[in-house]
Amino acid sequence: MRTATLLVIAAILTFPAAYAQPEGRLTHGPILGHIGDRSISIWARTARPGEFRVLYGLAEAKLDRASEPVRTTLDRDNTGWAHLTGLLPGTKYYYRVVTARDSRPGGSFLTLPSAEDHRNAGFNPRGLFNFRFQFGSCADQRPTGVNSGPSLPAYRTMLAHLKDKVHFSIMNGDWLYEDQRDFTVEEWLRQVGAREMDPPRVLKIAPSLTGVWENYKIFLDRGAALAEWHRQVPSYYTPDDHEILNDIYGTATVGRRDRRTVFRDIGVQAWFDYLAGSQPVAYSQPVLFGEARLEAGSTILTDPEADFTKLDLAQAANLHVHWGGQFAGVDNDPGDRMGSGDPNAGVYAIESVLDKNRLRIRPAARAAGTSPYSIGRSAFGKFRVGNVEFYLLDTRSERDIHDTNNPGQTGSSLLGRRQKEWLKREMAASDVDFFFLASSVNVTIPHVGGPSTQPIAGKDDAWTAFLEERSEMIRFWDALGKPVMVMTGDLHNSWAIKITDRVWEFASGPLGSQNHGARSEGGRPANGEFDSRDRKVDIRWSTHIRDDIPPTLRKMPYYAVAQINNVYNNPVDPAKPRWIAYPRPHVVISYYDGRTGDLLYAEPVHGKGR
Repeated sequence: MRTATLLVIAAILTFPAAYAQPEGRLTHGPILGHIGDRSISIWARTARPGEFRVLYGLAEAKLDRASEPVRTTLDRDNTGWAHLTGLLPGTKYYYRVVTARDSRPGGSFLTLPSAEDHRNAGFNPRGLFNFRFQFGSCADQRPTGVNSGPSLPAYRTMLAHLKDKVHFSIMNGDWLYEDQRDFTVEEWLRQVGAREMDPPRVLKIAPSLTGVWENYKIFLDRGAALAEWHRQVPSYYTPDDHEILNDIYGTATVGRRDRRTVFRDIGVQAWFDYLAGSQPVAYSQPVLFGEARLEAGSTILTDPEADFTKLDLAQAANLHVHWGGQFAGVDNDPGDRMGSGDPNAGVYAIESVLDKNRLRIRPAARAAGTSPYSIGRSAFGKFRVGNVEFYLLDTRSERDIHDTNNPGQTGSSLLGRRQKEWLKREMAASDVDFFFLASSVNVTIPHVGGPSTQPIAGKDDAWTAFLEERSEMIRFWDALGKPVMVMTGDLHNSWAIKITDRVWEFASGPLGSQNHGARSEGGRPANGEFDSRDRKVDIRWSTHIRDDIPPTLRKMPYYAVAQINNVYNNPVDPAKPRWIAYPRPHVVISYYDGRTGDLLYAEPVHGKGR
């Protein structure tokens, strides 16, 4: 440890003297992100705009390599990502984040295996390998008395049982729950030492972004086990409603006017700043924030500061005029500080780019004035590990408003046209053996209630409110002829459901949130046949909360681990492994008690024979 400390000091001394100032202090992180067989991304936040590096190496006492410096800026709340390359596959590395005057507790990570290290011509010509990952959802840590609170025992259990045994984690929505969202721009300027400065332009347009940034910081500060997990296990994420705003619906429904709906891009921007900035996305064009000049009855939006000729409409989501104000991202506020909102707030389609400063939109503006707006970005993407492809879906950003009285309505979409076309195209062209899809909302179990036992009028967050599209996608997945395993969250319970011979739903959670009762889940049984509206499915196993359990006793966390078994070892030389490919590879999904780590259930899913 003395050697490691000396190396950290030596690295700090190599920084330019200009950074030996308070801005060099680290406040949050590190967080491990996108992992490969020879690369990884690592996130951190500094107190002031500045730089950080990552020191890393093969021994904790010998961090003999350093990343390129990462510059942090106010418009991203002083956050940034370091990208390490040239690593060895299948190897454990140790690391630490440092600045000119500070360092954070580090950790370790495992790089992914490589095909080259497992390939042999006779028994494993494809170079297949085995690997494991954890997945879960819903980690509310607000100290309300009905959740697990910031102690988050499932994360402590996962650290004890899974560290160095899983290669990565998928957090499938609701990492964040609305807390400290009333943190103002003025408070933020004091926090970052910029009280005499003008705030960045993004905060003049979207001042409520500071509340979401603070929400992430307070969760990392309070959730010690959660923060430690992210220091040790690389993670991928999907955004669900609480990353944006509770029960956000209709983000693609042109003409919809709703405060929660038009908070989409502010929540997604903070999600990328704090969690998802390193993971692969289908389209890289960022959120565009601006101030629109609008005239009542006109379909022309003018922004003198924009250059719409650089906007790729194939990558962009639709346009939202914001509710506006500092408190638009607060969940429930008895003081009603959100007010009635900007008169033009709502969802708009972009019909065409007219020139550098003008768009034609639909519908027409309601009133004359200047309004804050944004054009959304892609939050969905994919990555591949060996013979498995992972799709990280976005079930909130381009979703139509649903109708619980007519869930089979035609033309309604949860995924949105762009995402669905991309998903079908990519999956149809893939040569992998297994597909995992991370959908933050459930496929077969309706989400019709909240933490109370009573259904809520008009509520259904799941695919069960979009039956036409669900049937279309299940038919498509089934026709691929390969196992398709949809990982889901949102509802605070776990289950394994067989939808067809090839299509499965595996829900995992909650990691900390209060469990939902049976009526919130459409009255489904604990297992057995269930009529999921237009199709019958087989619930093989589930956690199940009867409605008579008091809310304060619904503190039962769960998590899942997937093991991909492609090969087995048959060495003829004890010093040299010889990997033999199974004639029929398979996946095992195992569920565990989040407090004890006890195995609760396991479901195998077999691939096609070779």
